[in-house]
Amino acid sequence: MQIEGSVALVTGASRGIGKAYVQALLKRGAKKVYATARNPDDITIDGVEHIKLDITSPQQIAAAAAIANDTTILINNAGIATNQSLVFGDLDLIRLEMDTHFFGLLGMVRAFSPILGENGGGAIVNMLSVTSWFSYPGAEAYSAAKAAAWSLTNSIRLELAKQNTLVVGVQLGATDTDMMKGIDMPKNDPANVAEAALNAIEAGEWEVLADDMTRQIKGALSADPKLLYADLLK
Repeated sequence: MQIEGSVALVTGASRGIGKAYVQALLKRGAKKVYATARNPDDITIDGVEHIKLDITSPQQIAAAAAIANDTTILINNAGIATNQSLVFGDLDLIRLEMDTHFFGLLGMVRAFSPILGENGGGAIVNMLSVTSWFSYPGAEAYSAAKAAAWSLTNSIRLELAKQNTLVVGVQLGATDTDMMKGIDMPKNDPANVAEAALNAIEAGEWEVLADDMTRQIKGALSADPKLLYADLLK
């Protein structure tokens, strides 16, 4: 499908990658863009429709679906990072990770997949993470939740194939967003990530590997896990 003339909904659109998606969609000729956020007043881009949406709220998901019933592209970008250990961390925050990255994502898919089907199939983009394949200290809860989101992405791709809905999983490492603020390391430009995902939609691709680190981690998954985690266990 083509971005030009499409109707897109972007979650977590007030900043970071979500904001980059909105800008890229407008630049490439989307007919309408629904920009959603927990506080829609934080959305600063003109020419889009603002919707209040916390994806952990089934009521707000249903309200958004009722408004945006002409959507042809759903971009599931909203996320959090609680920096919790699974063994020693705050269990409520660990549950919040799963509520956001798995159950919130699933809620969006369940609400919007019938809309996409009625509108010709369309596409779903799920923002995943290299941490769905590789856990590291300080991000254990995030990694577990993103691993669940990766499995969800593969599963719904099979379930929605009959209605001609493309499902794209975007895997990426460190990216220059507020979530990574203050961390000194090479980072992806959010604009480049958004462009790569939109290119994948138009090409009918299932997966985006946004950076060298992600490609390296994926390539190492077939090896002995002791090798993958050797440096972290020293």
